[in-house]
Amino acid sequence: MDERSPDKDRRRAFAVKPDEPVASFAVVSSIMPRGAGEKPQTYRIAIMIALVVALLAACFGALPIAVLVAAFAIPIVYIVYLYDVNLWDDHPIQVTAMAFVLTMVLGIGFTLLWFNLLGGGESLHSMDILGQGGPTIGGFLLAAIAVPVIGEVLRQLGPVYLASRPRYDDLLDGVSFGVISGVAYSTADTLVRQWPLIVGGLTREIDPGLWMSLIFLEGFVKPLIIGTASGIACAEFSGLGKGYDGFTPRYFRGVAEAIAANILYQGGVYLFGFVDNPTMGVVLTILWGLLILAVLLLRIRAILHVALIEAALEDAQRDTGIVDGEDQTFCAQCEMPLLNRAAFCSACGAAVRTRHKEHHPKLPPPGPASSASFPGTAGSDFESAPTRTAERPASEDQGDRA
Repeated sequence: MDERSPDKDRRRAFAVKPDEPVASFAVVSSIMPRGAGEKPQTYRIAIMIALVVALLAACFGALPIAVLVAAFAIPIVYIVYLYDVNLWDDHPIQVTAMAFVLTMVLGIGFTLLWFNLLGGGESLHSMDILGQGGPTIGGFLLAAIAVPVIGEVLRQLGPVYLASRPRYDDLLDGVSFGVISGVAYSTADTLVRQWPLIVGGLTREIDPGLWMSLIFLEGFVKPLIIGTASGIACAEFSGLGKGYDGFTPRYFRGVAEAIAANILYQGGVYLFGFVDNPTMGVVLTILWGLLILAVLLLRIRAILHVALIEAALEDAQRDTGIVDGEDQTFCAQCEMPLLNRAAFCSACGAAVRTRHKEHHPKLPPPGPASSASFPGTAGSDFESAPTRTAERPASEDQGDRA
């Protein structure tokens, strides 16, 4: 008999970290699922220290230090996370090259291609030059449509390759590879856009509110948005169950969600870049980005929650003697594995008896026709009996029933 808690949707205890609800905005347990239960405070403190250092550097005019710390803070913390949880399975060069270096190189090349051709490099917000004094349809289509679409395709290359390897086909691995690819792309984007600040040296006359807001946006809001969105798409590529799902409709839906999130974010960056007050424009962009990030966090937490419940049910099936592919049954409502002889689904609570009945072919009635051989026919076996019975005229069958 299955036992279920009063929480029918199981939303009060996040499977990655049970002391958090599923509907939570906790960043560390969302993008670092494997380390969330062991030492989440370590990663959280590291990110906070990097944030404080970057903001203080911006406040005192050390813009090169502020930009570099903001650009590399989250990627470095995430690489340390990959090392701590041994996510690369003793293949650090392959994982680092495909998930981080490849995406960063592609991101630098692509950003240089479209950004410098439009005359970027001297603008404070890095986006207001697209409209040259005001927003244009062409500038919006390029910055808010074309760039997010192509960028997401580039971010999927390395993680998809890694997730297709047998040692990395788990959904949690797909999420992690997608996130690191996203933050690597964000680092490349920040380096290209803010290169004048990196090589400009110390600045004495600054607006602390403006620079601190810009550093917070470029170094922390943007990478979390791009990384979480790419992580959702890669999670759908890995999929549930044994092995990876591949290029399924769920994966393309995940890619569409990631592209939509980036279009909304980049569209906001473009439009808010034309606000007369630069500080107000950056603050509005931060608020818009945090709203998008909140939705993405809820989405990726729901994916992780369902995936871990499914993994636990599969382990329970194996404990009861059910091997993958052999007598394995699934819930018709939520497609989760069913425990052996379960009357209800342990995940959603649906009654097992509500499933469609399995089709069983009718067998011939017991009697002389179903014996091993017919009298007087040497060498005939049971398989020939149904054939002869089926060939009997309908009139003879009616006479037998009479």
